[in-house]
Amino acid sequence: MLFSSAIARPLQLVTRTLQWISAVIVMGLTSWFISYGRPHGTHMLYQEVIAVLSVVFFIPAFISPFLPSALSKFVLLIDVVFSYLWLTAFIFASQDYNSRWCYFTLPSGIGCQYKKANEAFIFLAFIFTFFGMFLEVAALWAYRKETNPNARTTAAEEKIETGTRMPLDAPAPGTGPAPGVATTTHAGAV
Repeated sequence: MLFSSAIARPLQLVTRTLQWISAVIVMGLTSWFISYGRPHGTHMLYQEVIAVLSVVFFIPAFISPFLPSALSKFVLLIDVVFSYLWLTAFIFASQDYNSRWCYFTLPSGIGCQYKKANEAFIFLAFIFTFFGMFLEVAALWAYRKETNPNARTTAAEEKIETGTRMPLDAPAPGTGPAPGVATTTHAGAV
């Protein structure tokens, strides 16, 4: 088996840890931006709300590798929803912080390096959420494959396993004319 639960669990835990740490850093930087002064735009408030919600909703993802049958579908739904929310936050940050006048964009007076760092961690939160989605599906697939290895068999395997036989009027395997040899019957032959 190419991908197993033994491989999936550590990958999931590393991805989930990086995802959660990125969300915490975005929450901290954005909170600092908001507390720095007024005015602050709606993009910044959106980033803060997504970061706070992510820190809370990403917690079940740490347990998911150990309880795949119970939590994987719930965690997968969270990943799908939050991947779009983080992508939107990244687009907002790119629009806000990648202008020529980065220093003067909201919140004005904060150096561009802090704004670029916030943008980078927003992207990391998005990409780890995106990768987490695929790892969750792969881990669930591996778990189901390991717990029920005979779940998917082909129709030919089922015929062999269940002992069904070929119809009585069918030629026996390995008999019959060779490929490319025509057979003819003559009605008047004795």
